[in-house]
Amino acid sequence: MSVHWLLFITMFILVIQVILFKALGHKGLTYERYFSTKGCFEGEEAEMIERIANRNIVPVPWLRLESLIHAGLRFYSQANLDINNGKLFQNHKSMFSLMPYTQITRRHQIYCGKRGCYRLNTASLTYGDLVGLYRNTLKLSLDAELLVYPKLASLDELTLPSHSWQGDLVVRRWIVEDPFMISGAREYRYGDPLNGINWKATARSGRLQVHQRDFTADQRLMIYLNVEDHEKMWNQVNDEALFEKGLSIAAAIAQHAIDLGMEVGFSTNAYSVDSKDPVRIEPRNGAVHMTYLLETMAKVVVTRSIPFDTLLEEEAANGLTNQDILIVSAYISDKMRIPMEQLRFQGNSVDTLLLQKELHHEEEQAGETA
Repeated sequence: MSVHWLLFITMFILVIQVILFKALGHKGLTYERYFSTKGCFEGEEAEMIERIANRNIVPVPWLRLESLIHAGLRFYSQANLDINNGKLFQNHKSMFSLMPYTQITRRHQIYCGKRGCYRLNTASLTYGDLVGLYRNTLKLSLDAELLVYPKLASLDELTLPSHSWQGDLVVRRWIVEDPFMISGAREYRYGDPLNGINWKATARSGRLQVHQRDFTADQRLMIYLNVEDHEKMWNQVNDEALFEKGLSIAAAIAQHAIDLGMEVGFSTNAYSVDSKDPVRIEPRNGAVHMTYLLETMAKVVVTRSIPFDTLLEEEAANGLTNQDILIVSAYISDKMRIPMEQLRFQGNSVDTLLLQKELHHEEEQAGETA
């Protein structure tokens, strides 16, 4: 066979394989990415699973998958994995080679170094033929989410207000519930007996209502966390670490109180990734509610939605009563004291826990020298 024929056949084969790749290369390619768990605590490890399949008769000699992942998730080194680290995001690249009708599953170990809600919604998939004459890029839509909860603070290291939600100091505000004293109706909560349903109120409101007794043994704690790091702050939070510390304290106190059988709620003047409104969760109890609290805290964005004194004013205006209130804040201003007194007047107990900035060793030395 002459050289000309050999060249012709080679070119013909190359053209045919380019045409095949163009027509069939992307068909049958599927990709999914998900995490091994829905949520974990800051400082723990999780696993990200990638599954890619080629359900096509045409092999894929090489395939590169790229996506941007927040730097709060740190990947351990692994073969065929290239990670370019940035300050906020890291470029995550995975290389694959797929024969016809094959599937590859990869597991990546991740260190969750920062609280947050990590959503991996997009990725780009680039594939091509063996000799590099043809390549194509597909934009993928994904639905992978990992919630990293705030690390629970150690309550032994904190100076907490001496009040009813602390361990041995539990004192019930009311001794017994009188089944004959009915003061109104309230919304049904998990655990309420069915014989206490107020059918008239249910019919009026369209939601299940139960009788509200005059005397109850329930204790309810409401935790308010201020995202502002100083009194004259606008929307920009300068000390994010201080707010993260406050979240860790709030989560630890909520866990402690729920373990004691109390109902716990949470509110902050920061907003969530799901809404620009201030975060507020009604008091409930139980392990399921604690998980919901942690999930909500994971989604909090360190940006102010409304001033903290406005948040307290709205709570007082809504008639909040008969609750243990704990305010976790870096400061207490005169504007905050007015609604705090109003909340006390309405029958709530109001305590404060001031967040302390953690000084570096050099700053402590400078303070001692001064």
